[in-house]
Amino acid sequence: MTYCPVQWPVQWPVQWSDPPLALPTGSVAMAWSKLKNREPASLWLRHLIKAISHNLETPMDSDCLEQIRASVSQILANSGLPGAAIAAYTDGQLVLETSIGDRDVQQTVPLPVDARFFIYSVTKTLIAAAVLHQVQVGRLALDTPIQHYWPGFPVDRPIPLRQILSHTSGLPDYGGLPAYHEALKVSPGFPWSFQDYLNVIRQRGLLFEPGTGWSYSNLGYLALKTLLEQTTARSLQDILDALFFTPLGLTQTFVATSLEDVADLTPGYTQAFGGSEWVNMAQRYHPGWVSHGVVVSTAAELAAMIDALLMGQILEASLVDQMAQSVHSLGAHPPLENVGCGLGLFMDIDSPYGRVMGHNGGGPGYSIAAFHFSALAGRPTTIAAATNREGDNVGLDVAYAVAHALSEV
Repeated sequence: MTYCPVQWPVQWPVQWSDPPLALPTGSVAMAWSKLKNREPASLWLRHLIKAISHNLETPMDSDCLEQIRASVSQILANSGLPGAAIAAYTDGQLVLETSIGDRDVQQTVPLPVDARFFIYSVTKTLIAAAVLHQVQVGRLALDTPIQHYWPGFPVDRPIPLRQILSHTSGLPDYGGLPAYHEALKVSPGFPWSFQDYLNVIRQRGLLFEPGTGWSYSNLGYLALKTLLEQTTARSLQDILDALFFTPLGLTQTFVATSLEDVADLTPGYTQAFGGSEWVNMAQRYHPGWVSHGVVVSTAAELAAMIDALLMGQILEASLVDQMAQSVHSLGAHPPLENVGCGLGLFMDIDSPYGRVMGHNGGGPGYSIAAFHFSALAGRPTTIAAATNREGDNVGLDVAYAVAHALSEV
């Protein structure tokens, strides 16, 4: 945690000088640069206040923090992971931002609290929110088939957007295809093209009649991302920037589209390139291997986005309710008691922590989770966790370890 040695009360008007108020580098410095460049007052003031508060010590009971550190350290040790970054929002305020363990497997550098990761499939929740925002403004309708908006869609059978969002469309996936994994091993820096992904849909066809089953589909979310870009004539980066990144004052979050974009990504260790050795995928794994696009973020900024979405700051309440309505039960998947799938969200239906919803993500190098708990110790809390080695839902295990500790405060 970085501290901000500002002397209060600050006297206004501030005399613009460098450095202002002895503020540290990092997020506060970025906010200061926005201020100096004379962005509109409401925007730069939001950046500055958020950055200052972000760098102040977050109130956290010492016993609770020790329990979190002990629990997460044990998970890391059991799984052989270098480190984890975690953040939590309670009642809309950042109450925890910390890291445990190391940035690299050599254990030479502690993992920074603001380490940046691919959030992998948690990107789907943001895409789903963007689709629902287009529903909110009247450009799309959930029960209208995608073919109505995209006449050249590679499947003729009508598929409503709602079914694509909930993985009940029957659209196939590439996750289990040997050809995909072999191509990734051979050329991690050269991903499949858009047409390569569409060809999987053309060649495999529907797995079942739309609406009659459930099967997780990355290609379904490629279809939604493409539809968003066609409908708005904007890139996914611009769409999510307008909906999440700029309104929330996020400075470390963006949609990665090239290896150059991820030059300073946190080292992430994988076996996806073949062999038994754990190798660093950063600067080798092209984000285009995630067909629907992939967001880069920190634990704190990821928590901020999921918290804002599920606390009703991004969409109308009725649309958030539709996102969080389970349409299919997947049974118990520990640590979740009974998993339900909604629109871009998974739910822990029988959780003792109230209404629980969010998404996890995994891929070469990282395991991610971001979940909102409506009644954690009686208070709405959002927790994000990111580890810098892939694992079987280990990010989810870390997030739930934090939830358990916070529930006992």
